[in-house]
Amino acid sequence: MNPVDKTDSSQTDSLTFEFDLHHSPEKVWRALTDPELLAEWLLPAVRLKLEPGAAFTMKTQPYPGWDGTVNCRFLEIEAGRKLSYAWVVGDMALDTVVTFTLAPTATGTRLSLVQSGFKPEQKQNFGGARYGWKLMGGKLVDLLEKTP
Repeated sequence: MNPVDKTDSSQTDSLTFEFDLHHSPEKVWRALTDPELLAEWLLPAVRLKLEPGAAFTMKTQPYPGWDGTVNCRFLEIEAGRKLSYAWVVGDMALDTVVTFTLAPTATGTRLSLVQSGFKPEQKQNFGGARYGWKLMGGKLVDLLEKTP
């Protein structure tokens, strides 16, 4: 099932998406933490080590207004349940936090995605992130369908 945008229209500092996935929490966790799988639905991750405080980089091709780099650092890791990392886009002065929360359901996993920390003057970044997570969320759903 595709991501559902749960962001209230009055919200400007955080985005919230929910996914009801027909896959086990273990499989969803793997898609969130395995560099090869991340490259298929989100961005290629460089030097990713699943350790609290570990820094890593998400990198893709440059686009107008973005050099294609996101500097990340793990803030919280609860294996199979919660993953939180800093999401910093230097050339946009965007310093946010991305948090994934997984909860088992009768049919699979409820995945919550929150990106928080947008400033009032970052409306364009907020809109871009909202578009991006919808797109990437759809890719995550497709990846989970085709991955054993």
